[in-house]
Amino acid sequence: MSVGATGWLTGTRGPRAHQMIRISTIFVAICMILIAASLGMVLYALVGLKVSESAIVALAAFTFLILYNAVSMRLKDRSDVGVQIADLSRGTADLARQVAELGRRVAAAEARVATSDSGMNSRVDPLAGEINELSTMLRQLALSVAAHDDALEALATTAPNHPATERAVDRMPPAGAVAAAAPVNAEPASATAVPASEQKPDKASAADAPLVPANAAMVKTIADALEANRIDLYLQPMVTLPQRKVRYYEITTRLRDEADKLIPAADFIGVAEQAELMAQIDNAVMLRSVQVLRRLLVRNKDVGVFCNISAATLRDTAIFAQCLDFLEANRALASSFILEFKQSTFRNPGPLESEHLAALAQRGFRFSMDNLTDLRIEPRDLADRGVRFIKVPAPLLLDQNRISTSDIHPADLSDLLGRFGIDLIAEKIEGERSVVDLLDYDVRYGQGFLFAAPRPLRADAGPGGVSETVNGAQPDPVRPAGGPDLPAGPGAMAAARPSPARTEPSGRLVGTAALVRRAASPT
Repeated sequence: MSVGATGWLTGTRGPRAHQMIRISTIFVAICMILIAASLGMVLYALVGLKVSESAIVALAAFTFLILYNAVSMRLKDRSDVGVQIADLSRGTADLARQVAELGRRVAAAEARVATSDSGMNSRVDPLAGEINELSTMLRQLALSVAAHDDALEALATTAPNHPATERAVDRMPPAGAVAAAAPVNAEPASATAVPASEQKPDKASAADAPLVPANAAMVKTIADALEANRIDLYLQPMVTLPQRKVRYYEITTRLRDEADKLIPAADFIGVAEQAELMAQIDNAVMLRSVQVLRRLLVRNKDVGVFCNISAATLRDTAIFAQCLDFLEANRALASSFILEFKQSTFRNPGPLESEHLAALAQRGFRFSMDNLTDLRIEPRDLADRGVRFIKVPAPLLLDQNRISTSDIHPADLSDLLGRFGIDLIAEKIEGERSVVDLLDYDVRYGQGFLFAAPRPLRADAGPGGVSETVNGAQPDPVRPAGGPDLPAGPGAMAAARPSPARTEPSGRLVGTAALVRRAASPT
C-alpha cells in the first residue's frame, strides 16, 4: 500500500486516535515481554534448565508473539481497507449513474428545445404570410370604401332625386290596382310613448303574411328619408330580473318625413319591403348601431345592443355583402352586438338565408329571435344556428289558455333553453304582477314599458357620427350602468322630438369613411 493510500486510511483519524493506538501498542509490548520472561523463569525454576537456555526460550517466545501480533494487525488493516474500497466503489458507481441520468436529461431537453424551435418556426411562417395577405386586403378594402364614399357624396350632390325612389316607383302597381293602406297597430305621429298594450311592430311581417298595400307617395317618402338620413334610433333597455339592472339595449327604428313627422315602423316596414328598400334601411341602422355601441362600451364594458335585421336583408346579396364587410371590420364587438331576427326567419329559412346566417355566425356574431307566435321551438337547432337569446312576449308566457297547445310548459322553458346556452327574455311587460309571475318561471331578463320607454337618438353629424340632441341642446350621454335617462312621461317624450332644423352635410369626410381614408393613405 502506498504512502498516499496509508495517509488516506489513517489521515481521517484524529490525534486522540493516534495516541490511543500508541498506548495500546506499548501495552501489548509490555505484555509480550512479561509473558516471555515468565515462560523463561518457569522453565528455569521448575524444569531445571540453565539460565542461558531459559533466556533463549523466553527470547524465542517473545519473537513469536511479535510476529503473531504483526501478522494479525496486518490482516485487520487489510480487511478494513477492503471494506473502504468496496464503499468507495459503490459510491463511484452511484455517481456514475447520476451523471449518466443527468446527461440523458440534458440531451432530452436539448432535443425538446430543438423540436420546439422548429415547430415555432413552422407555425410562425404561415402566420406571417397570412398577416401580409391581410394587410394587403385591408389596404384594398380601404381604397374601395374610400372610392365608394366619394361616389356616394358625388351622387348625393348631383342627383336631385334618389335613384332608389325612381326604381321603387317604377316597380309599384298601377294606381287603380292599389288600395288605401290600412296600418296595423299604427303608432301616433308624435313622439309620445306608445301604450304598452300595443303590439311591437313585426319587423318583417310582409315576408310571411299578406303584403301590406303600398303607394307611391309612401315609397317616395321612405326613399327621401333614407337619402336625407332621416332615420331615428330608439333605445329601450333590457334589465336583469329581479335586480332590474340594465344589461342590454334594443335599437328600434322610426323614419321622419320632410316635415319631421314621425313614421312608425308598422307604417313603413311593409312598404319598404315591397319596394326593396328595407335592406338599405337595415344597412344604415346597422352602421349607426355599432357607433352607439362603441359609445356605450366607453362607460360600461358589460353592456350590449340588439339590432333588428329584416329577412329581406338576408335575401339581398348586394346589401348583405356590404353589411358582412362592415361586421367583419367590427368583429371585436361581436360579443356585445346581437343581431335580432323574427321567428319565421329561423323556422323557414331559404338556402340563401341559411348561408348568410352561417356566415354571420362564423364571424362570432350571436343572434336573437323575437316576434314569437307560439312556443313550438327547437333549442338544439337554434343553438346550432347561433341563437343565444329568445324574446317571448310576457302575455304569451303567462297565457294559461295556450299551455295545452305548447310543446313545453312555460315554467320549464328557461331551464330548457339554458341547457343549450340560450337566455330567455320576456318582453312587453306591463305590470308588476307580470314580473312576479315571470320570476316564478325563472326568467332572468325583462323588457317593457314597465321598466322604461324607448329613448330617441338622433344623428346630427351625418353617417359618420351619432349624437343625442334634444331641441338643439348639448348631447346627453347614455347611462348604461344605472339605466338610460328616460323621459318621465308623454310630455318629456314630446320635448325629445327632433328639431325641424337640419344641418347641411359638409364636404369633408367624417366618421368611418374618414378613418378608412386615413388608414389607406401612404403616410
